[in-house]
Amino acid sequence: MQIEVLKSKIHRVKITEANLNYIGSITIDEDLMEAANIIENEKVHVLSVDSGERLQTYVIRGTRGSGMICMNGPAARRISVSDTVIIMSYAVMDFEEARKFKPVIIFPKEDNSL
Repeated sequence: MQIEVLKSKIHRVKITEANLNYIGSITIDEDLMEAANIIENEKVHVLSVDSGERLQTYVIRGTRGSGMICMNGPAARRISVSDTVIIMSYAVMDFEEARKFKPVIIFPKEDNSL
């Protein structure tokens, strides 16, 4: 049996930018991506602590050390600059493997740095 489990989580970062005219996605500082074990083009769920909005998109690599978290395309209408968000990705694995698996969870500082 295969199940889906939490793989990676960036807990409580601030949206720093929004780019409505981009084709879609979320841009994340490369330092945060690496620390959370998230790769470019990976599907993520983005949850706004402020509005309760929840959406799925994919990740684009942002400038390392910038603290950038940018909502792109239509998602920029649903989650706003300065919103606090939680970013999560999941993995599908065998049930027994999942029982032993430990997700990577990071807790960035208020300025989105590690």
